[in-house]
Parts: sequence; structure tokens; C-alpha cells
Amino acid sequence: MRRSTPTAGLALALFAAMTATLAGTSASAAPAPVVAAPALAAAAAPDISVTNVQAHLTQFNTIATNNGGNRRAGSAGYTASVAYVKGKLQAAGYTVTEQTCTTCTYPGNNLIAEWPQGPADQVIMFGAHLDSVSAGPGINDNGSGSATLLENALVLASQNPTMTKRVRFAWWNGEEQGLQGSKFYVNQLSATQKSYIKAYYNFDMVASPNGGYFINRITSATAAPLKAYWDSFNLQPEENTEGQGRSDDYSFANAGIQTSGYAAGASYTKTSAQASKWGGTAGAAYDSCYHRACDTTSNINATILNRSADGVAYTIWQLAVGGTPTNDFSVSVSPTSGSVAQGAATTATVSTATTSGSAQTVSLSASGAPSGVTVSFSPSSVTSGGSATMTVSASSTAATGTYTITVTGTGAVTHSASYSLTVTGTGGCAGGQLIGNSSFESGTTPWTATSGVITNDSSQAARTGSYKAWLDGYGSSHTDTLSQSVTLPAGCASYTLAFWLHIDTAETTSSIAYDKLTVQVGSTTLATYSNLNKATGYTQRTFNLAAYAGQTVTLKWTGVEDASLQTSFVIDDVTLQVG
Repeated sequence: MRRSTPTAGLALALFAAMTATLAGTSASAAPAPVVAAPALAAAAAPDISVTNVQAHLTQFNTIATNNGGNRRAGSAGYTASVAYVKGKLQAAGYTVTEQTCTTCTYPGNNLIAEWPQGPADQVIMFGAHLDSVSAGPGINDNGSGSATLLENALVLASQNPTMTKRVRFAWWNGEEQGLQGSKFYVNQLSATQKSYIKAYYNFDMVASPNGGYFINRITSATAAPLKAYWDSFNLQPEENTEGQGRSDDYSFANAGIQTSGYAAGASYTKTSAQASKWGGTAGAAYDSCYHRACDTTSNINATILNRSADGVAYTIWQLAVGGTPTNDFSVSVSPTSGSVAQGAATTATVSTATTSGSAQTVSLSASGAPSGVTVSFSPSSVTSGGSATMTVSASSTAATGTYTITVTGTGAVTHSASYSLTVTGTGGCAGGQLIGNSSFESGTTPWTATSGVITNDSSQAARTGSYKAWLDGYGSSHTDTLSQSVTLPAGCASYTLAFWLHIDTAETTSSIAYDKLTVQVGSTTLATYSNLNKATGYTQRTFNLAAYAGQTVTLKWTGVEDASLQTSFVIDDVTLQVG
């Protein structure tokens, strides 16, 4: 079908709004025919073929049929869905990553695809959950959102326009178990990576058979392009009150990222006023097959699906496609933190990358160093895409403490990155035991933990004293975390993390890991334990953390329990001995 863009006046109003943020049919009747958009001026975005979107839905339906009737997270149907989408995207030229969600109830991967054009620190992100419930194939919920984004991604690649922003697509695992895949993704992002995402758009159930036209945060500037496209049809969209806090946009909103998205409704009932302006049946659910086996390719409103797919394209073209991009670059420091003793020096690597336009000369400088500390770069300027060695030197009288050093790259524009520096006393290695409150006997400080994890509950015995950290043990879907940040001094001979672990479980299997405990340092997983590792009493676990010398890192234990049969992960006497 043909489509066009809003009038010039409306487009101008949309531009002003976004600049502030970004510097029907009844369920029983046959689907209505796809109607053409009203004649509007200056078509820029492409028409997204609803036939192609429906072809993807047919593939999802076939995948479910061939794999037990569903595409639930962790199932063969979900894995096959990931493979289908990934194959299409890789063939189109996307940078595609599968991210294993280690905290999800069911093992499964998030799929992240980035179009490798536009500035990497200016990201517009579009997401949809790829999993279904176990009751059926999940074609409206949420094959519709997944297929809409897949076809938009393929059209963007085929047209290969000049990009003023970076476009990133995501297909989430474990949404139906509580937004688990998107939560995991957001939690793995650094503060800098989160700041790069200027807007996240979510698409969950965008073709409900008796559906309506709903927009998340409809009055926000982020929603402006989505609303502008639907306004061009005089659809009078409404706020998506049914979906608030129930889909993956919530994970991003909780991280302070601006969000919006389309939805067509789930189990809520269509009102008489909505039926009058949108068509369909008043007094009936937007999707009477919501979370049921009948959510198949017959459960789709092609008109709403088409308008949703074209609205996504319009938004992409409004926000991320434009004329010749300006020359721009990014700057980063690795590692992001370090430690230096008085009278010593440490180094880090400053990397740059050309994010749009042509490469340029970038001069490097630093600010924020305390008295007695000097920062130098070799070389002092690079061509964007190159790197330099940053040397931090502390005099014998340098002020001890922890400081934030700002590394600045100056070219046609200016960008900066932060480096956390800890200055210690003389003598090189400041050895000792670094974990605070290692036996949990002094309350929660300096630990960060889920409520109730640090406890003297006698149902599980401590190894020493009365207190320990008890993760999970509920016999229902549950996640507990325990963490502490520590700074490892440089120059020591050994860095040994040790803790005592007791695993008690009601699971009877000898082959399936239903409940898991993941041990991490930063974003790196040191080990994973499960109900299969149950044992009487405590077992000591040790790890060598020498690779993190001179850095401030967060040690984290994450326990994830499934829906039945408890597993308790009990931790005591945590030490990080440096010497």
C-alpha cells in the first residue's frame, strides 16, 4: 500500500518537539482491507509492505507449530525464532549480537542488531519481545511487534540512507516472565552506554484484531513522531494505560531513558467511544485470544499492523535519517579505573573512533587530578580511530584518596570520558583483606543486597557467627542479588577472592539446572552454580582476581529461582585477600 508523511506544518511542529528531547475490525469479523493513507506532502520514509510483515508472522507461526505449539522463552520454538530473525539481519549487513540472559527464568538470548552507520553515541533504539506464552504461538503477542521491527530493519538496510543517528534493534527474551531479557540488557549497560541511548521505542501487540491505537507516554516529545504519523489518519490515538509497566519499555524508563511505543491493546475492553472512532466491537476485548492458543496468524488486524509498521518507518526517518552528517568522534578510557601508590605510576589506554563524517585530529587533555598527580598522553593527539597511552604519575607527596579524572578529546567537537583514580600510600602493594563486613555480622553495610538476603534466620545455618547471605529458597520465581564494590591496589603478588557456599535444594533432578547462582566481577562471570551442585555443609570457592589489579570493581552474586521447588544459595565468610 502507499503511504505518505504528515503535512509540512505538522512536520515542523514535530521537529520542534523532538529537538527538545533529542539535541478497526471486530474479533469475529474478517479483517478490514488495508486502507491507503491520506494524501500528504513530502513523503520521505518508505512504505513498509504489510504483506512482508505478515510473511514473517507466518514463519513464526510455522516455527511454533513445528516446536510444540509455542515460542516460549527457553523453548526450541524461541531458539528457532532467534535463528530466523538473526539470519535475515546478518544477510542484510547488520552487526548482530546474541546476549545470553543469565538471570532469565528460562535460558535464552536477547538478539541485538545495530545498523553500522551514524554516530555511536547517538542511538535511537527499537525493541519488541520475541517470546510467546506456552499456551500458543504468540502471533499478535508478540510476533506482531517482532515482525514489524524485522521488516523495518530490512528496509532500512536495503535503502542504506545517510544516517544522522545510530539505529539499534532488539528482540527480547523472557518478557512473559517479567521483562527479564530487557532488564538484563539494561542492567549490563554502563552509565556511559545508557547515556548514548537517546530514546527507546517498544512495540508489543501492534495488530490486535479488535484493537485500538495506543501510544506509550503519548504527550511526551519522544512520542511525537509516532503520534504525528497516526494523527495524519485522524485516528485520535490514546495513552496506553493498559501496558504501563507491563512491557520492555519499563526496563529502560527505570534507567532514566526516554521511551514511547505503539500498542493495539490486550485483554482490556473496547469502549463505545473507541468503537465509534476506530471501528470494531464495543464491549469486547481488544484481543480475545490474548495468551491463548488461538493467537495465530488469523488473530491479526492487517490495517492496524500496516499503520504500526509505517509509523515505525516514519519515526526512523524523522529521527535518524538526514543529510550529510557532521564530522564526529567518540573517546573512551580502558580500564575506567585504576590505583597508583605514592611515588609510582599506572597507565590506561585512551581510544577514539570516527562516529560520523570523516576522521579528524583529536587533541587529548586531562583535568581533575589531585595535588601531586600528573597525567600525560603518548601521543598527545591522534587521528580519530587511533589510541594513546595515558600515564598517571603520583609524587611521593601526592594526596591520597579517590578522584575522578576527566579525559577530554578536542577536535571539531569536544567529547570526554571519566577515569576513577585511587591514590594509596607509599610502598607499592597495600595488602590485606579488602571485603568489608565479610561475615555479615555487622548488618548490611557496605553490602548491597535484596531485602532479607543478609539474615540470621536459623532455617539455614551460618558457617560462622549468626549471620550469612541467603539467596532464594522461596520455591517460586524469584531473583536475589548480593554485591560489594572494592578497589584492588596495584603491585601486589596475589589477589584471591574466597567465599564459602552451601547449596540446599528440593529439586530431585540430577541433570537439569533449574535454579542458578551466578558470580560476577564487573560484567565478567566467574562461575555459575545450580541445584546440581547441592551438598551438605559449606564448600569454599576461590578465584584469582589479579587481572583486576589497580581497578575498582563490583563483586556480585545473583540467584535466580524458577517457579517451583526451592533452592537456597547460602554464602558466608567472603574475603578478598591481597598480598
